[in-house]
Amino acid sequence: MAKNMDRAALRQRILQLDGLADDERTQLLELVDTKKYGLVWEDKPDEVEERLRRNLPVLDEVKERRIANSPDAPNHVIIEGDNLEALNVLNYTHEGRIDVIYIDPPYNTGNRDFVYNDHIVNPDDDYRHSKWLSFMSKRLRLAKRLLSDKGVIFISIDNNELAQLKLLCDEIMGAGSFVECFIWNKTSTPPALSYKSRKTHEFILCYTKRNNNDKFVGMINEGGDAPIYNEVNKENILHFPSNYVKTTLADGEYIAGPRDKIELLDNVTVKNGVIISDFSLKGHFRWSQTTLDKELADECMFIVKSNRFSIRYCRKGDRTVPPPNFITERFYDTSIDKVNQNVDTNEQAGKELIDIFGFKPFDFPKPTSLISYLLSFNNHKSSTVLDFFAGSGTTLHAVMQLNKQDGGNRQCILVTNNENGICENVTYERNHRVINGYTTPRGVQVEGLSDNNLRYFRTRLLPRRRTNRNMRSLMAAATDLLCLKENIWNETVIDNAKPKIAPRDARLFADGDRRMLVIYNEEAIARIVEWIDTYTAGNDTRSPRLKVYTFSYSGYAFDEDFGQVADRVQLCALPAAIYEAYRRVLPKEDRYYDLEIIDTPETDRKETTL
Repeated sequence: MAKNMDRAALRQRILQLDGLADDERTQLLELVDTKKYGLVWEDKPDEVEERLRRNLPVLDEVKERRIANSPDAPNHVIIEGDNLEALNVLNYTHEGRIDVIYIDPPYNTGNRDFVYNDHIVNPDDDYRHSKWLSFMSKRLRLAKRLLSDKGVIFISIDNNELAQLKLLCDEIMGAGSFVECFIWNKTSTPPALSYKSRKTHEFILCYTKRNNNDKFVGMINEGGDAPIYNEVNKENILHFPSNYVKTTLADGEYIAGPRDKIELLDNVTVKNGVIISDFSLKGHFRWSQTTLDKELADECMFIVKSNRFSIRYCRKGDRTVPPPNFITERFYDTSIDKVNQNVDTNEQAGKELIDIFGFKPFDFPKPTSLISYLLSFNNHKSSTVLDFFAGSGTTLHAVMQLNKQDGGNRQCILVTNNENGICENVTYERNHRVINGYTTPRGVQVEGLSDNNLRYFRTRLLPRRRTNRNMRSLMAAATDLLCLKENIWNETVIDNAKPKIAPRDARLFADGDRRMLVIYNEEAIARIVEWIDTYTAGNDTRSPRLKVYTFSYSGYAFDEDFGQVADRVQLCALPAAIYEAYRRVLPKEDRYYDLEIIDTPETDRKETTL
């Protein structure tokens, strides 16, 4: 075989070979297609993924854990269950709608921190990295689908899997969408266990859904002044117009010459706090004359505060500054002459939990200040935030704190399993106390963040086979999914329908002028249409249409039946829409379960293998 044979030609030769079984031919083709550079690992079966070949995940609300404080407050969600199952559910309810994802996955250190298929992955496991990459790749591919077009994902990691994770994210998110590897100072008391180094930092990989020029906001400088001089820039000359630059110097004439690090090239005259003559300065400035002229045109203010003529600038309004890639408790930013950040360490994160619980129920939590800092980068106060390795629930705590600080309306979704009771006893309980208020071990009363609502769900699996019974079961379980999808939670009575429409036939939900109707019994559609005609009569044409989800064995949403109210409703057939959403993300079904329902009268319906 020629050493440099074209890959396409080699594929053709394999396709033409006799005596190969189909799976052998497939494996050979996969080897040919394997990239020579990049991340290659042996995919290891995931038990959760295998379950999803025969089952569909749904959500059930645990109503006794509901916290409903105000219809105007953000509705946060905790999902108890495997995150692969939950991510598949969210791809029906939230595809393309998550603005920020923060996750803190297992670091695969070998110290009993990573469990795969119910087994702890040990450091001497030959497939240690393959198992971790298999685990992460399935979840990251689903996470990407959830991100909005301007969405961003942050992933905490240490050096055990940093290199592998970077390559994996380059492949899934796209290398061009890489933003930064932020370095977080995680501890002020690093352990001295290694003879080589003391680990003080972790990493936070950041990617966007789409490569864009949106500016991250690390800090908002509220009208303060900042220096133009910067030692590392090359020396150049800047020319300033008369009667523009303000000064605190006394009235009089100031002679040209060296002034500390800056040289004044012209004599200047000061009168009433303004330099009334043209002048030039020579020094290491961060701006060129072109940039200066643009700032002058934008009415940027300039001021000289001393005889050293170290000129400073102040733009109109607030000035945003991108974050540095180093995250610590205190960071001195010379570009704005201010102390920036205020991000705590793991030690402070542990103290936060002790204040809430009286003890530390979770190892290695992240501080709320770190998550708040990351969330503030996009400066969107109504964003939807997801954390599907929720742990102690820091992300939700941070979201609620940030909302209180800046008047935001961010919503948060947390996902975690309930291993050792963590979801019920730590994730939920922490945020339950944060909302309602708590007393620290020192007797300090902490006021609750009461302007928040919280819903608690559990994942559940239904048979994936599309039988009449299973479709009915999926429709019955769909209501909680639809409330989550539409963010409409308040059930209201269907009034003035004659004859009365029972909850087993349909249920109505409303939030302001947004309304959702779920119809479980197609035989009640005629009566429901008459009620809709009365219910929506006289509505402002600018009001959102009534969202109507109708049970149907096919994808037909009974459009003709709703003809007389067609301009006031938006129809969707269930469970077909759910099946379609799941079809795009779930692993391929087992052949035995790959069934289709023939659209015939219910009494004559049959299950047909494709």
